[in-house]
Amino acid sequence: MNKPTVHSELALIHEAEPKLEIEDLCFAAANYLESKQVDDIRRAYFFAKDAHQGQTRRSGEPYITHPLAVAHVLAMMHMDHECIIAGLLHDVIEDTPISREQVANEFSEEVALLVDGVSKLAQAAFETQKQAQAENLRKMMLAMSQDIRVIIVKLADRLHNMRTLGHLPSEKGRRIAHETLDIYAPIAQRLGMNLMRVELEDLGFHVLYPLRYRVLADVV
Repeated sequence: MNKPTVHSELALIHEAEPKLEIEDLCFAAANYLESKQVDDIRRAYFFAKDAHQGQTRRSGEPYITHPLAVAHVLAMMHMDHECIIAGLLHDVIEDTPISREQVANEFSEEVALLVDGVSKLAQAAFETQKQAQAENLRKMMLAMSQDIRVIIVKLADRLHNMRTLGHLPSEKGRRIAHETLDIYAPIAQRLGMNLMRVELEDLGFHVLYPLRYRVLADVV
């Protein structure tokens, strides 16, 4: 019998994860937010769902499953409702016809600043990563973020992408894993987000060193 590759293992892990629904997010948020804020989160979900209509992820799932998962990570961290809404909308400016002004008009200027910040952060990282050392890129990302919640949304975005890495081609997955270990996990550590740092490192190590990962997992 052929042994499964690390990517097939990650895909199986992803398939085993429960599928999130908007009510799961609202339930998590309702544990600490006001009902009006939860209603705004629900409204943001349907706004994002309409904006991403017709778009799918590599897994074949509707694209909205990704921002929903990102927002759920933020809710489990007890982030404020503007941050959760930004998690739901974090790709609409970059990947859909929705403009920053539309986000501001529909929700708030604060939400628009967060969403726009995440979009600019992604563009800057993509343009700079080839010529910049990891340390310089980390400094640049932190310096660019006038609101630390921009970085937190970006980390939640990267965490869900790492959790679903098994659907990507092997070489691209390894590149993303390297980037995660070199850039995103250290940023999480600097911000004192230890649980996120540990999971990012664990997922990255799984992709880059699958045999060592299995040996260590068995020993532990």
